[in-house]
Amino acid sequence: GFVIFLYCESSCQKSFESLKPDLLIVLGDVSAKGSKLTKSKWVSVLHQFYQMLGPFVDLPFHAILGDRDIGECSDLDANNVNWISRKLPGLDRSGCGAFEIGNVSFVSLNSVALLCDNSSLRFDVEKVIERESLELREETEAATKMTNHSNLSRDVNYNFFWRESTVLSGSGPVLLLHLPLDQTRNKQYSGNDAFERSSNTFIERLNLVPKNRDFIGTGLYNLLHTLPLNASEYILQALRPRIIFSAHRCTFSDHVHFDTTREIIVPAMSWNARDDPGFVIATFQKTGKAVSIR
Repeated sequence: GFVIFLYCESSCQKSFESLKPDLLIVLGDVSAKGSKLTKSKWVSVLHQFYQMLGPFVDLPFHAILGDRDIGECSDLDANNVNWISRKLPGLDRSGCGAFEIGNVSFVSLNSVALLCDNSSLRFDVEKVIERESLELREETEAATKMTNHSNLSRDVNYNFFWRESTVLSGSGPVLLLHLPLDQTRNKQYSGNDAFERSSNTFIERLNLVPKNRDFIGTGLYNLLHTLPLNASEYILQALRPRIIFSAHRCTFSDHVHFDTTREIIVPAMSWNARDDPGFVIATFQKTGKAVSIR
């Protein structure tokens, strides 16, 4: 199986040596105030970061961007994001990435950019979602043609965004985010038919906030520190993640979304955590979709 260390302190070195993980993933907030740093200070932070990796430094790893790294919408600058992304392995200029380890596919999104209206970075992230969704659908349709060629029917009026998907939940990539998805849908979910469908563009749907969202009772913090409900629903529908790993919270969470997608929220890697950062060990089975979390 495959083992992912999302983050582990030096005292976990024995676990590292015994488990021999294939990949290390850091879920953002490499810097406490990255959006305010000069490039020379960022170089110093990255040097400290690589030193902190210690025994994991030679392990393949992937780090995504957090809000502390690139700032909130008022601070978000595409040039800075591009510069920081080039210093971390596997990220494109918008702070997204896609890669495979063995038979496990991963997609990471710059979730901070999805909060920002009229941002060029947001449009770039949307394109990544569209590309990965299309690739997933094409792979599924190709497999369907091979197994059921005689019964295949083609829909010439194909609506990319809201067509009933033949891609099953959990059949997509492992999704990596800094900001968690919205979790309020479970409290009002009433089956697949309740999933919103419209002719609106993806951008318009991301801007929609359900009128009853303020009355769900999850608290102001949860509403401000997760992706919007419509963006979360679209990501689940478009990518059909096998499992989601996210961060940004101070506590661990194991949540199942309305479509049965599992999301593991790991305490964000932050200098505030000092000698007690959060980490998770995930093992992916070589066959099937099972993922065990420790």
